[in-house]
Amino acid sequence: MKKIITALLVLVLSLSSCAYGASEFDEVWLVTADTTAKGAAGQVFVQLVQEKVKAANSGLVIDYFPNGELGGDADLLRQAQKGYIAIMLCQTAPVVSFIPEMAVFDLPMVFARYDGDTIDKVLNGDSEFHRQMSLAYNKAGLHLLGFMQNATYRLATANKDLQTLSDFKGLQIRTMENANHMAFWTAIGAEPTPLAWAELYISLQNGTVNAQENAADTCVGAHFEEVQNYLACTNHILYCNQICMNEKMYQALSPEHRAVLDKAVSEALSEMRPRLEEIDKSNKEILIKGNMKMIEYDNSFFSDVLAIQGVRDLYKKIDTATNGLASALEKSLADVAASKASAK
Repeated sequence: MKKIITALLVLVLSLSSCAYGASEFDEVWLVTADTTAKGAAGQVFVQLVQEKVKAANSGLVIDYFPNGELGGDADLLRQAQKGYIAIMLCQTAPVVSFIPEMAVFDLPMVFARYDGDTIDKVLNGDSEFHRQMSLAYNKAGLHLLGFMQNATYRLATANKDLQTLSDFKGLQIRTMENANHMAFWTAIGAEPTPLAWAELYISLQNGTVNAQENAADTCVGAHFEEVQNYLACTNHILYCNQICMNEKMYQALSPEHRAVLDKAVSEALSEMRPRLEEIDKSNKEILIKGNMKMIEYDNSFFSDVLAIQGVRDLYKKIDTATNGLASALEKSLADVAASKASAK
């Protein structure tokens, strides 16, 4: 059958397949897009899904457009909502404008004390959090396919030795222009400063700001080891990607095709987890070899941060804004961790 790249036509084809049986048609094409760069973890993940779907030989096809070919994250989310594309992948932050409940991923250090297995069981497993988040996606016209993570995080780099909580006082740190992120840094005594990405390297070099926060691979790509002395593993925000699909298009797939897609995503998520850990480790090593000193913290540091009144106030604010989903996330994490501990 001729290749179809218009998602609305894919929906019609999918509906017809459900009505008459998948064997009536050779292929069902699902337009999939993201903004990830060539070779980035997100692109490797989608390509894995694509390969697994193809290997199932069910007639389902992932038609993949990476690297922003079909638009930016917000554009792709709108296209997925309207059914102009079927599937999109991005980090969690851009989704908040479409699904307010995604602000739970702005909870500072909420994941920092847990391992990747625990987090995965909460985000992708049979947890109350996963059920509530799936419903939030449905309300937005989307279907949550999964979250890609393995307890890797956004970190802080600085020209100041950030050994203790008091060392963050007065730290001029560049952050995203996100009210929740800025409230967190303010609460621990730092001075958050939104700054255009293109200006950041030179601003760190000349001391306009003396710190920034990002994932390790982003720090390597920007060569921050050339202008920063310390790599602080603050683990304040989970480095996580979500993958979602237009809800009507997902439901229009035949049961066979839904099973093929769900299985491909689940297997790809599992296979990517050790890769994510290795990517994070290798990029940290590059930064260290570039003469940065790595600072790591124990759970007492994270507990001290979470006890700060300004941080607790931020948690309450996000919990209210997400209709209690922040509390559900905290409880699900604690419950899974306790269950794992009792099983040992």
